[in-house]
Amino acid sequence: MAEYYQMNIAGLDRKLKKCPISEKLDIAAFIMFSDVEVTVKSAELLLAKAPKFDVLLTAESKGIPLAYEMARQSGKTYVVARKSVKLYMSDVVSVNVKSITTQNEQVLHLDGEKAELLKDKKVLVVDDVISTGESLKALEYLVEKAGGTVAGKAAVLAEGDAADRTDIIYLEQLPLFFKD
Repeated sequence: MAEYYQMNIAGLDRKLKKCPISEKLDIAAFIMFSDVEVTVKSAELLLAKAPKFDVLLTAESKGIPLAYEMARQSGKTYVVARKSVKLYMSDVVSVNVKSITTQNEQVLHLDGEKAELLKDKKVLVVDDVISTGESLKALEYLVEKAGGTVAGKAAVLAEGDAADRTDIIYLEQLPLFFKD
């Protein structure tokens, strides 16, 4: 039988399913897909906390609804770093990333035209959850490689020790669940 963690996210009560990461650790899965109410409210609250920026950047895939909604509310452009190179992409900028929710190392890619959107711009990096910070590092490196400047780093939830970081903006802390 599945276990759940109850929490308030952007003023809304949600149940997050606990998922095993290892024999000693479970996480509560926060999936923004299909939760329009949380996405809209989280975007509003994060924009109120965000520094000035020109463009938003997120990684494919769970941060996309948040980046889209933040772009819609702010009138700014958003860019998605893709997990694979698509046929239409040229002059691709790529970086490696290892995240807590993926089993293998991944590569994030920006099409050259999308990278141009970051050049000489203040970029707000956004994601659904910040945990180990590896995805953030990869996105920051993409911004740097594209010639932009990271204006800030924002997420709906900061998981575990990420909540102790002073360089990120987030709405709520998400605990890790250690097993004996």
